[in-house]
Amino acid sequence: MVDTNVLGFIGLGVMGEAMCRNLAKKSGAPIVAYDVRSRPMDALAADGVERASSIAEIASRAGTIFLCLPGEPQVRSVCLGDDGLVRHVRAGQTVVDMSTVPVALARELEAAFAARRVAFADAPIARTAQAAREGTLSIMVGAEPEVFTRLRPLLACMGTEITHCGPVGAGEAVKLMNNMVIAQTVVALAEALAVARASGAVDPEVLFTTLTKGSADSFVLRNHGLRSLLPDRHPTEGAFPTTYIIKDLSYAIALAESAGLTLEQASTTRRLMEQTAAAGYRDNYYTAVIRAIEKR
Repeated sequence: MVDTNVLGFIGLGVMGEAMCRNLAKKSGAPIVAYDVRSRPMDALAADGVERASSIAEIASRAGTIFLCLPGEPQVRSVCLGDDGLVRHVRAGQTVVDMSTVPVALARELEAAFAARRVAFADAPIARTAQAAREGTLSIMVGAEPEVFTRLRPLLACMGTEITHCGPVGAGEAVKLMNNMVIAQTVVALAEALAVARASGAVDPEVLFTTLTKGSADSFVLRNHGLRSLLPDRHPTEGAFPTTYIIKDLSYAIALAESAGLTLEQASTTRRLMEQTAAAGYRDNYYTAVIRAIEKR
């Protein structure tokens, strides 16, 4: 039986596990969670999170259900599959997708859940895995005003910047533009670094340190640039992999194309990321694009 006080969480990856933990610690509500892997559910048990055996069980018990999944295929399966949420939810529940998916899918999900008299919001997240652990994510929400107002205290358990971007789909649009701009900035920094190394005209560390003192300064320079590009560290654990940024760039480009626009720089950035993946860095932090640019 659905208990409106119970919260459900589906998808316990690098970001989702930390978000679910913060929700459990801060919301004061009972949490029931599901993932296809046992390890994160085992880890969350110490925080009082109860393990669900299936998506159907989540739908049968939780009043509000959060999703944090890798992308469109997983969200489609969990929500619209033969045994998905749309089949099991009941009137009065709320589903919040915190994954990064196409705007068109967010709108499709809204319609599917509305047919079951279930509220829906898209609430993708930005910032790092550390921010997920610390509960300092930026969360971009697409929802009706009443739904946003009701969800905001719960979202505040996971993030410090909670922005109502507009109706369903607006949150995804902002997230896709965010990741597109970041990826393009990473490529610009990687090219600047490659020039410094290849030409010998300036020490790479002097270059990046000096850029922080001028108009080229940015979060991306200080985070992706100084922490990953400069030391040439592109981990495979706990970082945003090349395959994910290719996915997000593809969603952004598709949104632009649906509006009759051609994004030249975003398309070039995606091509470079695809070369990075093909060079063996598909699971590495996408700052590994420096290696594709330097052809090593």
